Amino acid sequence: MSGRTHRYEIGLAWTGNDGKGTADYRAYRRDHEITAAGKATLAGSSDPAFRGDRTRWNPEELLVAAIASCHMLWFLHLASDAGIVVTDYRDQPRGTMAEDEDGAGRFTEIVLHPAVTVSGDVDLAKAERLHHQAHEKCFIANSVNFPVRCEPVLRNEA
Repeated sequence: MSGRTHRYEIGLAWTGNDGKGTADYRAYRRDHEITAAGKATLAGSSDPAFRGDRTRWNPEELLVAAIASCHMLWFLHLASDAGIVVTDYRDQPRGTMAEDEDGAGRFTEIVLHPAVTVSGDVDLAKAERLHHQAHEKCFIANSVNFPVRCEPVLRNEA
């Protein structure tokens, strides 16, 4: 570690009180807002399986998105450093969470499926190896206690 510390601060406000608070499990919405200075507000809720609003982001989706975007940003950095021109990057990551009998849930894995288009005379095997390096550097993936796998597909637009 370099000895540097980074801090991240957000605001979180529950907006699902329909007048009875949490009088019972069905008396409130799981809606909330996530804010940070100078950024758009994220509308959050719980997963619909847990009485959430399917039109809002849930924490599980945000975790999958955080890992996928961290991986992408590292991959793009490494590709740039390696002289590989990436012209398109898309991913359809999938996270799997399992619940036990008591309702406690844990992610069992996240699988990234980046589809990357490169330009020019590029060794696609070398570009694919950058995904391994990106995974090793991803701060978020390094912070979780479940496997994160990457199944990239690379193509050259030439």
